Amino acid sequence: MEIRVLRYFLAVAREGSITGAAHFLHLTQPTLSRQIRDLEEELGKQLLIRKSHRVALTPEGVLLRKRAEEIIAMVDKTETEFTSMENTVSGDIYIGSGETQAIRRIAEIMTDLRQTYPGIRYHLHSGNAPDVTDRLDKGLLDFGLLIQPADITKYDFLNLSERDTWGVIMRKDSPLAAKEFVEKEDLLDLPLICSRQVMSTYQSGNEFSDWFGEDFDKLNVVTSYNLVYNAAIMVEAGMGYAVTLDRLANTSENSILCFRPLRPRLESGLNIIWKKYQVFSPAAELFLERLKECL
Repeated sequence: MEIRVLRYFLAVAREGSITGAAHFLHLTQPTLSRQIRDLEEELGKQLLIRKSHRVALTPEGVLLRKRAEEIIAMVDKTETEFTSMENTVSGDIYIGSGETQAIRRIAEIMTDLRQTYPGIRYHLHSGNAPDVTDRLDKGLLDFGLLIQPADITKYDFLNLSERDTWGVIMRKDSPLAAKEFVEKEDLLDLPLICSRQVMSTYQSGNEFSDWFGEDFDKLNVVTSYNLVYNAAIMVEAGMGYAVTLDRLANTSENSILCFRPLRPRLESGLNIIWKKYQVFSPAAELFLERLKECL
């Protein structure tokens, strides 16, 4: 498979038509069609379902799109790293992170570094711990910011002094908002909105499920989420109460939402991680040095 042809295939998948992709790529439609047919013959699988004016991906096409996106991202990242070696420190740094206020600390370091080296560019990827570590292992990220607990045994890491506080986001007009804290008994009969990571890992243990104890599977979880912004909208609509970390949703005086911490208090630490024996670009190496100085 040629990188060029993979880019052609991704364009077709994105545009949903051979004609649209050919226009985007500045190719003739017959030329692009021939390239895609050659790719299908090379793989021995049909990748597209051809309709009158549109195309759809077969299951094999969906798989190739995912792999092609990873391959192209790695190629682009590698080309950028080699280009940056030819210049004064510049280039791209790729960082993955869960939703946490600690990203403010990292943002300060990023901003400070760019003031000295304006040629450095950052690319942020938001995701939970499995997503971030998967992309880190594949070389698509240089660094990951993880909320504990997370398995970091195969990574080098730095501990952040910041800690995230667990609690519940609710409407200010809800009866529970009158309390200063939320306790285990308060949650048993409530419609809860929990993160997918909490729901998928509670059997192997995480801080919230450990805090709640053996009755965790009795909770009435009506919605799962991977972005607190969306969870907050569900709370505003009256869907339920969102179990999350503090300072991720708007709970200001003008908001209809408020946050109440758990009691006993539950906090999560944070780590910034990178692969052991990682060979960094000059920009990423400089960023790591700055992290070690500041953290």
